Amino acid sequence: MYFSSCYSQVLMMKSSKKIVCIFLLTFLLLNIAGCVQSDDQDVNGIDVVGQSDEQNTSVLEDVPGLSSQKEATMSLVSDAVELIDTEGEFAFDEFRKNGSEWFNDDSYIFVWQTDGLRVVYPPDVSGEGKDMSGLVDVNDKAIGSIFIETALSEAGGGWVDYQWTRPGEDAPFLKYTYIMKASIDDQTYLVGSGFYVDDHVYTNSLENIEYFTRFDTISLGNVLHPEMVDRDLGIDYSIAHVILKPGASLESHLMKNPEAHYVLAGEGILYIEDVPFELSEGKLVLVPANSRQHTENTGDVDLEFLAIDQPAWAQENEEMVD
Repeated sequence: MYFSSCYSQVLMMKSSKKIVCIFLLTFLLLNIAGCVQSDDQDVNGIDVVGQSDEQNTSVLEDVPGLSSQKEATMSLVSDAVELIDTEGEFAFDEFRKNGSEWFNDDSYIFVWQTDGLRVVYPPDVSGEGKDMSGLVDVNDKAIGSIFIETALSEAGGGWVDYQWTRPGEDAPFLKYTYIMKASIDDQTYLVGSGFYVDDHVYTNSLENIEYFTRFDTISLGNVLHPEMVDRDLGIDYSIAHVILKPGASLESHLMKNPEAHYVLAGEGILYIEDVPFELSEGKLVLVPANSRQHTENTGDVDLEFLAIDQPAWAQENEEMVD
């Protein structure tokens, strides 16, 4: 996508940042452009306090690999509740054993009384005995009270989502935790375990990508490119964020593959084989393969658009033309 030598430098910059957000616009645009086909998805949120798993239908369930992680987490919590039913408080010591089925790396079972008193916390046993009822996430979401409400709900458990920081990292990530109720004699507990969704779903945002700038008037950064991600995404398309300052233009070039342009802001003209197409916010234009194209910013503010290529942008698929 655009000025080959410049963009190829962008591809060489391996991003080490982990980033949080789900980029649903990507798939919407690809569907509009005819680049991918997908089954219908439920795009409801995942704030499911007090709902059973059968009641909770989330976009998360449609992502490959995430369903199995959800099932594993639910099974772990359910097995922990069964162990409490048979062993009582003796089960708590089992939950604290590092390297066991209950506690391994950042996967662990935690147990609170339903008044908020934390009784089992394997990552830091010194934190046991603390009142967690007022616990909030990085966005001040009252997850302490939500955990308790979820355990005491009619369903007896459910999923809770929140933003949480990993040990040793500053940026928050989406964490998804399953809660169930357990009892020992007349004492009621909540039992939970969670996982970071980022381990299973790749996300990105415009705030976190690296840009290459040319002539101080054109900037380009990758929102998504499979060669820049340290995992197999199972995709072969790319999305670039392009910014043209007022009066700037992109050189004439062609792509061997079709390319979709979706305008985020500003206005301009996209020429395809010298035929002008006006650009404005919300406009999408699909450039046919092997078509000469160039873009001009004709407005007074930055022209910003997403450029979507399938297969993913590669220098050999771009040709600069006079």
